[in-house]
Amino acid sequence: MIGTIEALLLAVAVFVGGHFFLSSVTVREPVIKALGETGFRVSYSVLALGAMVWAVAAYNAAPRVVLWHPTPGLLAIPLLVMPFACILVVASLSTPNITMVAGERHADQPHPAPGIMTITRHPGLWGFSLWSMAHLLANGDDASLALFGGIAVLCFGGMWHIDQRRRLALGSAWGPVALTTSVIPFQAALQGRTKIDWAGIGLARVAAGLALYTALLLTHGWAIGVSVIPG
Repeated sequence: MIGTIEALLLAVAVFVGGHFFLSSVTVREPVIKALGETGFRVSYSVLALGAMVWAVAAYNAAPRVVLWHPTPGLLAIPLLVMPFACILVVASLSTPNITMVAGERHADQPHPAPGIMTITRHPGLWGFSLWSMAHLLANGDDASLALFGGIAVLCFGGMWHIDQRRRLALGSAWGPVALTTSVIPFQAALQGRTKIDWAGIGLARVAAGLALYTALLLTHGWAIGVSVIPG
């Protein structure tokens, strides 16, 4: 089911919609009762990975219709944005994160939202949303709009969806997290509800994020077929 823009739209719809469907309370709880927490997570991961592989294959095989011709400025956006996206993803994966999978266990910690969480409580999703939007603008075709636009919808919709699930699951324990963090980066700090935990973020995470960015930059031509190194 690849080779047409319709196949790509279907694959993206399954990939994005599947995440929301499987993680909804009405579906998640009965499946957990039947398979257990581990069984649910394994099943969820396998289905999500399969949908992602299908979406990527459909994107690579889809015909392209140019919607806009990227200017040099648009082409430069990924080079400027991706370092921040990589730092956000690395920091998210290496910081106790109440919004990540099984993150509820951090709710009883004295500081349930340390480090990068003082910038945004969804650092990983912001990293992937920056990646998707930057690549959408730099490509300018209908297939890229479908894939990267779908990923952006998943990321931003996921932020809201996760917040609702955590609020229901944690009850009063969610209050301090919601009060001292924000979805929009830096909003809580600008409103005086928290202070940025620069020490908790740490130079090591910034360096690791920049190392990931460098690796992606150097392997982009080999992995994707398009070199993005200026020159």
